[in-house]
Amino acid sequence: MSVLTAENVSYRYKNGDRMALNGVNCAFEAGKVIAVVGPSGSGKTTLLSILAGLDRPSAGTVVLNGQDLAAKNLDQYRREDVSVIFQAFQLFPLLTVMENVCYSMELVGISQKEAKAKAGELLAKVGISEEKWKRYPANLSGGEQQRVAIARSMASGAQVLLADEPTGNLDGENSRNVVELLTKLAHEDNYCVVIVTHDPAIAEASDTVYRMADGVLTQEK
Repeated sequence: MSVLTAENVSYRYKNGDRMALNGVNCAFEAGKVIAVVGPSGSGKTTLLSILAGLDRPSAGTVVLNGQDLAAKNLDQYRREDVSVIFQAFQLFPLLTVMENVCYSMELVGISQKEAKAKAGELLAKVGISEEKWKRYPANLSGGEQQRVAIARSMASGAQVLLADEPTGNLDGENSRNVVELLTKLAHEDNYCVVIVTHDPAIAEASDTVYRMADGVLTQEK
């Protein structure tokens, strides 16, 4: 069953002379990894922004578990329902690993003690050992930073993880590890994982592949 769908979604940038998205239809299921591939400028990141509630479509509907996003509070949607994993990690540089993962939980009123306990579970799940929890992001490798970013995304309780080129700043080995981790989260923990990527290895490992070209989305796999 689809968790998140886009129905006839179009988007035109303000003062734009063309459609960034043109009648996009897609459905994303829990327990699966879905890749969206295509050249730069094709509309992939625009689609991710709309799915994340960062932009509203010019036309069409985005639906989460049967509810139109137009009827939802988008701030709450981004806090509780979806979480974005970025290419550049976007960790808070002056917060430790533990503090980065606790942040979103404390933001919604979870006690510091409970947040730390949950953060510890998530960090262990993504393979960050306890001796690194008090380190700052700059003292971690790129692969470790991305794992912390994934743990932080999971901390919100969101079941939809939207990843924007999550392996773009990583070497081959770390890229494979991150893809393996995201696949495991989908297949074993029932997350809906949507990845915008240029990486053919991610597309190969995905359950479903969509291709974006000139704002038009088609399913390949």
